[in-house]
This record gives sequence, C-alpha cells and structure tokens, in this order.
Amino acid sequence: MPALNGIDAMIGIRSEFPNARIIVLTTYAGDVQVLRALKAGARGYILKGHVRRELLDTIRAVHAGQKRIPPEVAAEVAEHTGEDDLTSREINVLRLIAAGNANKEIAAQLFIAEDTVKSHVTTILSKLVANDRTHAVTIGLKRGIIEL
Repeated sequence: MPALNGIDAMIGIRSEFPNARIIVLTTYAGDVQVLRALKAGARGYILKGHVRRELLDTIRAVHAGQKRIPPEVAAEVAEHTGEDDLTSREINVLRLIAAGNANKEIAAQLFIAEDTVKSHVTTILSKLVANDRTHAVTIGLKRGIIEL
C-alpha cells in the first residue's frame, strides 16, 4: 500500500468503525507482524499462499465473531511467547545494522556513545538468540521485527 501500511489502515478503520471485522491477507508469517495485526484489530490472518483453501472458511468464521489464524502462524507466535521483546531503541539499532552501518556510524546517527551501541548489539543478540549481527538481521526480518 503506497500511502499507508496495513497496520495503520486497520487502526484508522477501527477508530471510525470499531465493529469492523478485518482479515489480513499477507505474505508475512512472522510472529511480530501477526501480533501487530491482531493488536490493531485484525480478526483473521491469511497467508497469500493459502487463500484458495482458507479464504471462505476464514470469512465465515470472522463473520460469526471468531478469530482465525492458520496453525503454522499460531505456532510461530506461540514459539516466541514469553521472550523479551526488543525495545524501540534496539529495533532502531537493528535497522541500522541491516542497512550496513558499523557501530561507530550507528552511534553518530542515534547520538549515543559507541559503547552504548555495543551494549545494544549484545542485548539484541541475546534476545534473538543470534550468533552474530547478520544472523540477528535475518531473524529480525523473518519475524517481522524489521523490514527492508
């Protein structure tokens, strides 16, 4: 969506029509993206590869007042439940890592000390159970924590 992302669109729709029953159709199965959509008011979540077999049942379930999430998406969400979420600062650092910035460049862009960046990177690696910066970016992209 060129002007507005799906989450912001849902928030806008639900603010004007609080009883709207929204189904998300997406390619993203990452747990963070799913949780954002559900918090924004989505009642159903369908992956684009499953539209043929799930769309009609999902529409019927949501119309009946139920929530509908594919089992593999629910399993992804459950797998990460209870884990420490990254803070907004840690997400910003991860985005800057994904953009190819070194710690010194990240520090300059965020107006913080390079040692602070190193501390954030250590925390990010720990929270994501990542082996290194590249692995952390890969996990962040897969889970929907960051986007390119």
